[in-house]
Amino acid sequence: MSGRDINGKVVLITGAARGIGAGVAKRLAAQGAKLALVGLEPDELGKVAAECGPDAAHWEANVTDWESLEKAVNGVVAHFGGIDVVVANAGIAATGFVRSIDRDAFERVIEVDLLGVWRTVRVALPHLIERRGYALIVSSAAAIMHIPANAAYSAAKAGVEAFANSLRAEVHHLGVSVGVAHPTWIATDMVNSADKHPVFGSLRTNAPGLAGKTYPLSLAVDLISTGITKRARAIHVPGWVGATKLIRALLPRIVELATRGMIPRADKAAIEDIAARGSKEASIVGPGARADLDARAEARKG
Repeated sequence: MSGRDINGKVVLITGAARGIGAGVAKRLAAQGAKLALVGLEPDELGKVAAECGPDAAHWEANVTDWESLEKAVNGVVAHFGGIDVVVANAGIAATGFVRSIDRDAFERVIEVDLLGVWRTVRVALPHLIERRGYALIVSSAAAIMHIPANAAYSAAKAGVEAFANSLRAEVHHLGVSVGVAHPTWIATDMVNSADKHPVFGSLRTNAPGLAGKTYPLSLAVDLISTGITKRARAIHVPGWVGATKLIRALLPRIVELATRGMIPRADKAAIEDIAARGSKEASIVGPGARADLDARAEARKG
């Protein structure tokens, strides 16, 4: 796969039922790509596949389950003949302070957002090597700027950035390129749900300047789709996110000082919210996390 040539290429996207994954799938399909959509919500995946056209198909799989993921990837290869691009996009979020957040919700973010990327890449990598393809790891601005009540997500996204950087050096000689995407707050179901959280939503939406701004999904779709066609090393959504990498060492102190006055009241409100709704309901964010919770409940029944 050469830069800017996506027509006819097979693109596997995890977390393709909604948000950035779905938007990028539809954009690349319009450019002639063949789309393999992987995720937990088969009805939503089916809708996205239908919008992508006849060269799209979907597979239900959980990126935390080796067998499920291997079955899906094998199905993609059997259906399309191979894989040229993998977009490791599947992710969930949980919000809360470390001392009170639901323990399972915290660990599940690490499991899906970090270990799910590792599993996705490991299973798909032989096929990328065969076609000298491209892997895009979807990280986040949260990998660079670490805000309170976001420790699990920040840790996972910082981890996948580091993972991608190590991977890039390992597979360059095999003809595989690796990119990392860093979107900031994008108007997806996950972010919109987080903004409605009774305790932590206002912490984010009231943040000053660019830190509190939400950008349209179309911006992320435009920049990430273009980055995929270029086999980009880094994709910043929007461009100013790249500049924050230059001041990484200063950011923790800046965030600490900017939020210090908000935390005591939010900490108390978080405890009250957990007492009222339960730790799990107070912690999970968005339909992706809900779908993951439901899938695990079904698996336990089985």
